[in-house]
Amino acid sequence: MVAIREAAALTLFSFPRTHGTYIAAGVLILLALFPRFERQTIFLLEGALARFSRRTVVVMFSLFSFVIGARLLALSRLPVPVSGVHDSFSYLLLADTLAHGRLTNPPHPMWVSFETFHVNWLPTYASMYPPAQGVVLALGEILGHPWIGVLLSDAAMCGLIFWALWAWMPTRWAFLGAALVAVKFGIASYWMNSYWGGAVAAIGGALVLGAVARVIKRSRPRDAVLLGLGLAILANSRPYEGLVFAIPAGLWLLIWLIRRPGTSGDERPASQRRVLAPLLVVLAITAASMAYYNWRVTGNALVMPHMLNMSTYHTAAVFLWQHPKPEKKYRNKQFDDFYNDWERDAYEPTLDAMIRVTKEKRNNIRVTFLWPGLLLALPGLPFVLRDRKFRFLLATLVVTSIGLIVVVWSQPHYAAPLTCAIYALIVQSIRHLRTMRVRKLFVGRALSRAIAVILMMNIFQLVRTGACDPKPDTCEGDTSRFATAEKLAHKPGKHLVMVRYDADHNVHDEWVYNSADIDAAKVVWARELDARQNRNLFAYFHDRQVWLVTPDDDNTYLEPYTAPGVPLLDSQ
Repeated sequence: MVAIREAAALTLFSFPRTHGTYIAAGVLILLALFPRFERQTIFLLEGALARFSRRTVVVMFSLFSFVIGARLLALSRLPVPVSGVHDSFSYLLLADTLAHGRLTNPPHPMWVSFETFHVNWLPTYASMYPPAQGVVLALGEILGHPWIGVLLSDAAMCGLIFWALWAWMPTRWAFLGAALVAVKFGIASYWMNSYWGGAVAAIGGALVLGAVARVIKRSRPRDAVLLGLGLAILANSRPYEGLVFAIPAGLWLLIWLIRRPGTSGDERPASQRRVLAPLLVVLAITAASMAYYNWRVTGNALVMPHMLNMSTYHTAAVFLWQHPKPEKKYRNKQFDDFYNDWERDAYEPTLDAMIRVTKEKRNNIRVTFLWPGLLLALPGLPFVLRDRKFRFLLATLVVTSIGLIVVVWSQPHYAAPLTCAIYALIVQSIRHLRTMRVRKLFVGRALSRAIAVILMMNIFQLVRTGACDPKPDTCEGDTSRFATAEKLAHKPGKHLVMVRYDADHNVHDEWVYNSADIDAAKVVWARELDARQNRNLFAYFHDRQVWLVTPDDDNTYLEPYTAPGVPLLDSQ
């Protein structure tokens, strides 16, 4: 009884007091006090799920369908997301470009008026981001809306994480891990409710972890192909983090190829060919494709679009030990405020600043990947650290975490390749936890169930309150720009919207973003610059109605354009 009271107190007082917490505490106490009830109900349910998990293809399809169905059911509380950050707009530009059958776009003659964040304008007009996330968004755009691509990729991630975990543990535990991922990331997560990405890189990480384990067990060519495909996805979604993530897998595979136990000298070359040949073919195709994409976008096969954008605009440090570069001169005040002020002020290479940004990363990762109920799994964690089978996953987690720590800028989806590894270690902790008991009471079993219940109730609470993520700032976009675009979409003719910012404008609230084909767009957004540039712009778009928006004054009001201090222009 003492153990029961301690466990209940831990559940009640260590976590935020939501309805889910109280329900989980009730489940914990009920199952610990009434083992007969447990045998007659929970055991039957767990047994059915364990048998179901052995139907692996059905499980993967079920996880895929669950995520889609659950998220669509939540649409009344969590509507289709609206772009709200620089990154999302840039990814949507990439998607629109690919959906129109192009890798990039020619530079626009009036590009200075359209210059915006995270977009390259010379030698071509393109997003600075790698293409993988753009591919899934483009698929969604072709199907009707870019968010459909987000929905499909998030659902596919959950099915593939089950496949990957299945290489490391029995199917019933792999099913548990994938189900936890589906609940955590499939409904109220910014991976689902924005266009930043996360699921695509997590798919790449899952393919690598699942395939490398299978390659070492069976040496099948198809697993080598899947390993190469996972590496290709990582290289085209999170290149830096994917490279760091792949280091342990590459070393493990190399050691296995050299020292493979139980293989004679005559058999080893054949085994190596079965693995290395398909893997190298996939990697060679990937490298050639990336070089071609870089050449088309930046004019140099070895310069990625992100590298070009960094050299063109950014002056802030990239790694913790670096100092900022000299300030640059920009063509508009918003760029000056963002690159010369905000980015540079956000970090200086001091010990205090290093500690501060590291704590921010830790907190962001905790909120995105974990939930309060996992405190109950802590008793099982020390046993995981001693599991020889999971040392590779721990090494992958440690190496990738170091790679994330040493960079200045980091968002939780930067760690997306680690999703499968993190949840493998969580599930293994729960497995050890379930074996723990106090006298005749299987407290560990009750705690393990409470962990899942707390997660489900936390997600339910987020959906009920309309929160798109535990940190809503990651996915709540300003709908004012969207509402203005919708208003103009229903007006006849084509339109040019001049965006006028105040001196103290919030640099994160950007309105100047355009589609891939600017000239063909019904609505074009331009930055109000000097009178000469504006006149040239009006002359170029002489057939458009010209409007003015002032996001810092009244972000819902649209009026015919007037230059500062001059009479109304004839915009017909």
